[in-house]
Amino acid sequence: MRVLLIGANGYLGRFVADRLLADPAVQLTALGRGDDADVRFDLASGSPGALTRFLDAVHPGVVINCAGATRGGARELTRHNTVAVATVCEALRRSGCGARLVQIGCGAEYGPSQPGSSTPEDAVPRPGGPYGVSKLAATELVLGSGLDAVVLRVFSPAGPGTPAGSPLGRLAEALRRAMQAGDGELKLGGLGVQRDFIDVRDVARAVHAASLSAAQGVINIGSGRAVRLRDAAAVLARVAGYSGSLHELDGPPGPPMRPAIGHPRPEPDHVAPVSYPYPDGCGSWQQADVRTARDRLGWRPRINLEESLADIWMEAACRI
Repeated sequence: MRVLLIGANGYLGRFVADRLLADPAVQLTALGRGDDADVRFDLASGSPGALTRFLDAVHPGVVINCAGATRGGARELTRHNTVAVATVCEALRRSGCGARLVQIGCGAEYGPSQPGSSTPEDAVPRPGGPYGVSKLAATELVLGSGLDAVVLRVFSPAGPGTPAGSPLGRLAEALRRAMQAGDGELKLGGLGVQRDFIDVRDVARAVHAASLSAAQGVINIGSGRAVRLRDAAAVLARVAGYSGSLHELDGPPGPPMRPAIGHPRPEPDHVAPVSYPYPDGCGSWQQADVRTARDRLGWRPRINLEESLADIWMEAACRI
């Protein structure tokens, strides 16, 4: 099976590439903006015609799109998350390869949900920020393309390679600094949100399964369990062997402010309240209904959050 992987050097793409390369039946070609891609191509600025010519030459059976941006202004997010996907869809429509498309979406497309609830695929999306809006627009382009396509809505990925700027990455970095400085108290802000964390290696397994399946439409990829960020912080401290205490900084409700997770040793008059430490526009709660992934892909998560956090800490500890 010939597979074209777009975004192979990104956080998710690296693990998807590893998973596909472990399958002897897969012949993998990586397309991206970096020098180490098999083929260099920028989806945000490249033309559908140029991509069509490449598709006709390589003739993949599956195209997996892991490319995209999680940060930036609305214009940048739209360019990398929406315009880029429009280019992929148009190129596939023009091409004679007939490839199946596996698009990586995200849980932020749903927006805030009711605490205690599990979000199914037929929930009405109400994204609360430009990132979720740009990804939802991409999903709608894929679903309306007429292609053989599936969108995997990945909730909160965790595990090795977690970006340092993510909430879990900031927690690990704050813990590393505290242990390096010998601080007996670690002050953290904005830990009240609850998210559905899913290990990035389980995401890669889901992408592999979706590539081989005939499933179409939207499929949630998550653990099916919301975890409070303060509980994740406690587990991270335990696996790190941190013997100090965790002190949570709570503030009154207010407008969204810069995330304050892990500010080192702040003084009380310098501490700002944090209303939305997760810049995904999803409010205080998110939990995926993952029954569709089980039923249509034969997929279940295998790696628990403690293992994911241990791997995050292992990478952070190497910087001590």
